[in-house]
Amino acid sequence: MKFEEFNLTRELLDAIYYMGYREATSIQEQAIPPITEGRDVIACAQTGTGKTAAFLLPILDFQARKPSPDTNTLILVPTRELAIQIDQQIQGLAYTLNITSIAIYGGGDGSEWGQQKTALTRGADIIVATPGKLISHLSQGYVKFDKIEHLILDEADRMLDIGFYDDIMKIISYVPQKRQTLMFSATMPPKIRSMSKQILTRPVEIALEMSKPAEGVTQLAYLVHETQKIPLLRLVIAGKPDFRSILVFSSTKRKVNDIVRGLRSRSWKTEGISSDLEQKQREEILLRFKSRETRILVATDVLSRGIDIKDINLVVNFDVPGDAEDYVHRVGRTARAETTGMAITLVNEADMQKMYRIEKLIEREITKAPLPESIGNGPEWKTRTSTPRDHFRKKRGFREGPKNGSSWSGTRREKKPQ
Repeated sequence: MKFEEFNLTRELLDAIYYMGYREATSIQEQAIPPITEGRDVIACAQTGTGKTAAFLLPILDFQARKPSPDTNTLILVPTRELAIQIDQQIQGLAYTLNITSIAIYGGGDGSEWGQQKTALTRGADIIVATPGKLISHLSQGYVKFDKIEHLILDEADRMLDIGFYDDIMKIISYVPQKRQTLMFSATMPPKIRSMSKQILTRPVEIALEMSKPAEGVTQLAYLVHETQKIPLLRLVIAGKPDFRSILVFSSTKRKVNDIVRGLRSRSWKTEGISSDLEQKQREEILLRFKSRETRILVATDVLSRGIDIKDINLVVNFDVPGDAEDYVHRVGRTARAETTGMAITLVNEADMQKMYRIEKLIEREITKAPLPESIGNGPEWKTRTSTPRDHFRKKRGFREGPKNGSSWSGTRREKKPQ
């Protein structure tokens, strides 16, 4: 579907095409018409489907047609990175529309507070904010949201996971009850359903089936002891000299520095990023990674959603993500726009069941690669969660396959002579 079919303003269409977009994605096709009609919307769509533009385009079109001196739109997001990214997209799309926006987030050195206060007092057209920082401004009494017409919650499931429910509901108490509310979420757990009933009015529901990793992604898994992870990763990277952009996901902030120290070498520039760094530092690190000055970036899940870094050759799950859907988000950082890429997951004994849940979600078995001889033997694959079929196989004398095998299935155990 072409963007002209949405009847957007000519200036906005020019900006869309200038940024390289030609045809609407599925979420844009389904979301833009009801948003344009003023309907509330609850949409389930994962990262990388174009959902940001799905809500930005009709909102920018509305403001271009009916400019207002007051803040008209409030967008709530879970992280600083996503707030900055959406703000940058607004500035790109609204370059010729005379629409103003500002990102409100914490974690900096404090110098941005005055700029944020000024923007909130004067009334930028669109505010993109993390709930915690916005609450700090609201408590000072100078923020006026009485003219808000559009309230948008992006990555709503992640905001609730972080614990922003009370902050979100407090912020909503500051905006008019008569408004358009849009809720976008990568997943639709019961807590999202519950919140939607409280804040949405007869919403249009849009649910895109969760995409599987792109066909261009080569997915591999290694079963390893924890101490084997960094030596194995060094070996893998050394064997891929043509991979210029490598993203490594760690499950904890504490591990990020350990992985960075383990991977640094004279020929590999490696940096780590987590919420422990100041915002300016994080932005500089991301810029160096995007420009290929830094070859390897080690990050927590703050980068698995909502951050658009193109042309990543290799994604490594140093730890298996606890949520199977997070695997899809992580792996989705590579092989974008019909390119190819590789995703490697390092699985220790404690994470085997998590790996099984991932395979169940993506409906395919991930290839189990044998460990190089120099790394040594890894642990054996354990059985899946117990099922009646597993019980039958155990009674019949089956055991798990050999170490570092390429299959979850077991082999028949021979009876010992009596």
